[in-house]
Amino acid sequence: MTEAAISIQSLSKTYKGGKRALDNVSFDVPRGQIFGLLGPNGAGKSTLINILAGLVNKTSGKVTIWGFDIDEQPRNAKVSIGIVPQEILFDPFFTPYETLELFAGLYGVPKNQRRSMELLRAVHLEDKANAYARTLSGGMKRRLLVAKAMVHSPPILVLDEPTAGVDIELRQQLWTYVRHLNDQGVTIVLTTHYLEEAEQLCDRIAIINHGQVIANEPTRDLVGKAREKVVEVTVDRAIDAPPQSGAFEKIALKGDHTLSITYSKDRVNAGQVLAAVAAAGYGVVDVSTREADLEDVFLSLTRASEAAE
Repeated sequence: MTEAAISIQSLSKTYKGGKRALDNVSFDVPRGQIFGLLGPNGAGKSTLINILAGLVNKTSGKVTIWGFDIDEQPRNAKVSIGIVPQEILFDPFFTPYETLELFAGLYGVPKNQRRSMELLRAVHLEDKANAYARTLSGGMKRRLLVAKAMVHSPPILVLDEPTAGVDIELRQQLWTYVRHLNDQGVTIVLTTHYLEEAEQLCDRIAIINHGQVIANEPTRDLVGKAREKVVEVTVDRAIDAPPQSGAFEKIALKGDHTLSITYSKDRVNAGQVLAAVAAAGYGVVDVSTREADLEDVFLSLTRASEAAE
């Protein structure tokens, strides 16, 4: 069996004052995959990433990074991972090139093995190589963070909300580079509030809430768990009274002639939806369906977790 890129076993963190940020968390990140770590604000994601980065001490449990125990082999663990934090922190009087050279030196990368310009080209910052960091836009600084995390060529890259505040074009450029790294064998761990990004990018997703893992499955299997389906029905006249049925989860108007009907696939089928519309006296002109996506599953699981508290 191939060793995991990151292995987390019974990890807990309690801060002073008794706040429990992580509660007996266990999961593995498979090597070579893009792994999504999702959860609401305050769920424990940042604490977990800070433990991986060596910025926060765990209360209990075991963490290995690329086979290295963070307690017993901290240096080997640290050089095996690159972290792209949410916070943008640079010396404003350093240029991007100087920043990468500095951090490569801190990691002990010999001068003849440094890839500063190569990394700047990869994140589309080669034309800003000699500009002061303070003159860069927010999106440029975030891309520089990615380059900085890769100066020592780690086999694992962790991206904590990397596209926050980045426009669509730059987001696409960033994900193209991330996919390129993954194709080269780099294991990616990603947190994001853009769930459509996670669904498109990630091979596997873990969802954390209140410091506990509430789901950890291949993305396709996780999305397939959704029980709800949405049908939009366009009818032949203005809708004055939507069809009434306790079998539907939700009925909403979308314009004068269109109904959006949400139903549980376990209890109702599309034929029954159309029959209810016809029984209400409407002729069906057009029908479209939408399968549930990761956002639907995420909301369902986190709400269920809240209810169980």
